[in-house]
Amino acid sequence: MASSSQIDQIAERVERLLLRHEELQRTNALLVEQMQALTQERDSLKSRLSAARSRVDALLERLPEVSQKEASS
Repeated sequence: MASSSQIDQIAERVERLLLRHEELQRTNALLVEQMQALTQERDSLKSRLSAARSRVDALLERLPEVSQKEASS
């Protein structure tokens, strides 16, 4: 009888572990999806920032040079 009770306890623990494992797998899959979405958003923002910098640099190139005397006046 004692060994049967022990086996039942072990079987119950194994079932709980399997459920926990499945739960962790689902959580991990959701986290991977979130990470991919955030990585994609970061890359998009970096690209937009780079394009904006290029436009600002191009505008700065078009500005006339200001000499030292004109700047201090």
